[in-house]
Amino acid sequence: MHRRLTFLLASAATMTIAAPISAQAPDAEAAAEEIIVFGRGETRQVQEITAADIVTLTPGSSPIKAIEKLPSVNVQASDPFGNYEWSTRVTIRSFSQAQLGFNFDGIPLGDMSYGNHNGLHISRAISSENIGTVRVSQGAGAIDTQSTNNLGGTVEYFSADPLDHFDVRAGATYGSDETIRGFVRVNVGSPDGFRGYVSYGYGTTDKHKGIGTQDQHLVNAKGVLPVGDGQLDAWFSYSDRREQDYQDMSLDMLDRLGYDWDNSYPDYARAIDYARRLNDVDLFSNTGGSPFPDGRYDYSGAPVAGGQVYPGNVTSADDAYYDAAGLRKDTLAALGYSTPIGERTNVAIKGYFHHNEGMGLWGTPYTPSPNGVPMSVRTTEYDINRFGLFGSTDFTMGINEIRVTGWYEHNKFNQARRFYAYASMTEPGLSFRDYPTSPFFTQWNFNYYTDTLEYSVQDNIDLGRIKLNIGWKGYRVKNRAEAIIKNVYPEGRFKTEDWFQPAVGAVFEIDGNAELFASFSQATRAFPTVNGSIWGTSQAGFDAIKNSIKPETSDTYEAGARYNSSKFNGLVGVYLVNFSNRLLGIASGPDIIGSPSVLANVGGVRSIGIEAAGDYKLTRAVSLFASYTYTDATYRDNVVDGAGKVTLLAGKTVVDAPRHMARGELAYDDGALFAKVSVNYMSRRYFNYLNDRSVPGRALVDAALGYRFGMGDDDKRFEIQLNASNLFDKKYIGTINSAGTGDSGDRQTLLVGAPQQFFVTLKAGY
Repeated sequence: MHRRLTFLLASAATMTIAAPISAQAPDAEAAAEEIIVFGRGETRQVQEITAADIVTLTPGSSPIKAIEKLPSVNVQASDPFGNYEWSTRVTIRSFSQAQLGFNFDGIPLGDMSYGNHNGLHISRAISSENIGTVRVSQGAGAIDTQSTNNLGGTVEYFSADPLDHFDVRAGATYGSDETIRGFVRVNVGSPDGFRGYVSYGYGTTDKHKGIGTQDQHLVNAKGVLPVGDGQLDAWFSYSDRREQDYQDMSLDMLDRLGYDWDNSYPDYARAIDYARRLNDVDLFSNTGGSPFPDGRYDYSGAPVAGGQVYPGNVTSADDAYYDAAGLRKDTLAALGYSTPIGERTNVAIKGYFHHNEGMGLWGTPYTPSPNGVPMSVRTTEYDINRFGLFGSTDFTMGINEIRVTGWYEHNKFNQARRFYAYASMTEPGLSFRDYPTSPFFTQWNFNYYTDTLEYSVQDNIDLGRIKLNIGWKGYRVKNRAEAIIKNVYPEGRFKTEDWFQPAVGAVFEIDGNAELFASFSQATRAFPTVNGSIWGTSQAGFDAIKNSIKPETSDTYEAGARYNSSKFNGLVGVYLVNFSNRLLGIASGPDIIGSPSVLANVGGVRSIGIEAAGDYKLTRAVSLFASYTYTDATYRDNVVDGAGKVTLLAGKTVVDAPRHMARGELAYDDGALFAKVSVNYMSRRYFNYLNDRSVPGRALVDAALGYRFGMGDDDKRFEIQLNASNLFDKKYIGTINSAGTGDSGDRQTLLVGAPQQFFVTLKAGY
């Protein structure tokens, strides 16, 4: 069955190109909708992905998956959906996710990291079916967005507007690893009155290796109401996501244990065995080579040799933990108002509130439970309560289009490290899918308070064939840490302030189709309020550096050309980025056992790159898309620590910065029949600073095939869609540095990518 479906999807483009184009549905003009907009008229590198492209993704995919085809954008995940947050990473022009800005309808999402202290992942804010457009600025020039960490780019998501009539959309998906997803959206509205929709999505999937489940409930609601010449808009979302983790791997583990190796769950006896061996090796000495007297055995099936501490190819308790999980509950609400004032001025304002309750759980063999069980459940617990207000004024004065923005946010973030006991040696007594209660030990507990004030000013000057953009942003971020339970981490106050971060650019129109652009921008990243940043040290260490340490900054230069016509849209660009005072938390040991990261200044970093992309319409129904990125990102300085140890970083390639990335898509859509085959390639990636360990390059093929029918009758709209991810079942590493980055050598910080998977979706509308 899988071979047949593989062949069907791999051949989809060929078969559909041969189909008669005259067999179009009455609304076949939808097939001609532009799905990628290459930033025409922009002075910097900008692209937009529209809903027409997002709908062909596997239903339930994270909206972040939509941008992985764009130049310089590197999206990594160990699942086919991009929802598994421990694994999902995005880098742009060698900037890590923590150095990028993310917004949703203007609402700041923070850096969307796993332990986000001031935001949430986009997959918990909105269902992909409700996305209208996604806008990516690869440089740091998006100065009017609510972000204090967009050194290397900004990703902005925008929700789709409600329709002005009654409409119901529903879909059901089933696929590999017992994947089940349901989605329904009900829209009400009138052309001159209120418009709104409410949607509910539920998705669940088993892990593609090992045992465990990842699922989510997600509610979205949006309303728009005309008020005078303006309009009110409101948003609400609620998400409850629970995901059991995969085992982080190393190259050595992959060689010894294979790509299918995972955590011990649900084999509790096995996890107890490993933990006991770790905590009392003498108890398990076996000089006679016979099986252990109390029933412990070699899980590989081979006899345990005399004196061997762990069975089979296992060499430590870190090779397989009992279980781990991430739990997140988020409530997000916003209310905005926008209106014109006269003929030349528009104003907008929006307030928002976000509450998050979450934790990461890990079955640690390094801390026994008080009742004698040789392991416990360690958690890192998060609680976010933040509110904010942002607004803008746009007005025209002659050839000047001026935009002024402002933003304020107050965030209270609580983070704690706690330990919970297992019930007994034979029963765990708790589930990693539930929030545990009654900890036996709290290692530390901190409240962090952050107040952010930001503004920006831009002037777009229209000189005819030449348009100039001149502007700047500035902000002040005040941080305060208060210990509820003191331990090694410090208390105190800290401030990041940079009131002038300039951006200038120009675009020159050669003719009606072609244009040239160039820009320069400067950005400063505020220190995050989290233990891994300036707070990840002792009180004495914090007091010593708080008045002298400087934030990261970047200078970005870029230039390029665009061409837009009815047949072809494309771009080519070059960029140079100079980093100053780049700070990295260099891990001192395995991240999962709580080894602290040491904040280090790695000096300068330089990135030079070439970006190219094009979308060519071979016929009305057939299109070809391709993008290519070349990146040369290197550290410019060696690092000397306080003891005088020199780490020779100069000239080394930046971690997780593949030199080559290429994407290609062949698509067909005549309004009824549609198909797409895509290839995603990236070259070798280093996962330590000294570049002596790397994962090889890989090319992944995905495919989609579907048919819409009943399109001529507005009351009968149906669709069937087949999706295949990793069509040719490539074994590969999906995510690197999931558990931190070391200087050199191997490290348990790799996540295996998902194997070949198939999904079928039925959609209906009324």
